[in-house]
Amino acid sequence: MRTKLFAVIAGAALLVASAAPAIAHHSFAAEFDANKPVKINGTVFKVEWTNPHSWIHIDVTGPDGKVERWAVEGGAPNALIRRGWSKNSLPVGIKIIVDGFQAKDGSLRANGRDITFPDGKKLFVGSSGTGAPDEKRERR
Repeated sequence: MRTKLFAVIAGAALLVASAAPAIAHHSFAAEFDANKPVKINGTVFKVEWTNPHSWIHIDVTGPDGKVERWAVEGGAPNALIRRGWSKNSLPVGIKIIVDGFQAKDGSLRANGRDITFPDGKKLFVGSSGTGAPDEKRERR
């Protein structure tokens, strides 16, 4: 009887311990800093339509001519499609401006919020329900 009780308690503890990293992964605050807003102005290099987050890779040319490649996390493809996106919304080579928040570790990664296209059109690219700043405003 004691062995079964121990096995049940150990199993429950393992489930609780393994759930914490999964929850933290989907938390804005786990990876990104709300106090580090960034404006990334560059050229789309690659777009990954993957779950649970899409990724937009952007080449940014600095004042010294050096190119840095930023990786911008966006919402899931399903959520982006509901907001008006399609796989053709971000062709490789298009120049865009991304407003977002930089990674806590200072790397060239950001959580994207709004993307501005050359014609001035804006689309929300962020993940909703993750605790990111300003989630409640209209996203269309």
